Amino acid sequence: MQMPFPKFLRWTVAAAAVLGLAACQGNPAPPVAIGTPAPTAQNLAPTTPDGKATIAFEPFTGAPGNIADELSKAIGNQAREQGLVLVRRIGAPSTYRVNGYLSATGEPSSATIFYVFDIVDNSGRRLKRISGTETISGTSGDPWEAVDSGALERIANRSTVEMAAWLNRQ
Repeated sequence: MQMPFPKFLRWTVAAAAVLGLAACQGNPAPPVAIGTPAPTAQNLAPTTPDGKATIAFEPFTGAPGNIADELSKAIGNQAREQGLVLVRRIGAPSTYRVNGYLSATGEPSSATIFYVFDIVDNSGRRLKRISGTETISGTSGDPWEAVDSGALERIANRSTVEMAAWLNRQ
């Protein structure tokens, strides 16, 4: 008989997996003068004036293709509502690129999606990290099967609102 996996341990493993994927980006901090606090990914200002920035999303890591496609569509819709200008061709020039990492874990009655979006400049330096979780009720083994369009819409909305707020903070 198999022992059930404790809930806190599932959360810990899933969170570690998402953070581990996100850490693989290897974006070193820029050099700073001695005595000057190094800027973090959360406090670097956008480098392009509001309304002139273009954003390209790279293919998402960790999610099944159908989930990634549906999330991409939801982000496109939400980005239009937020006034964000997306570049839709892979490899096309853009002001910023977004690397997305997704992971999911399941419980007997729910599933949780963990997401991380890193906004990087053209040199690959991370300027902003957006992360969060979305819990969905109902799962029967594979947590990705519980993901519905409403959950993806909420992830897209929160992420694009935060991107727009960051771009407009000049």
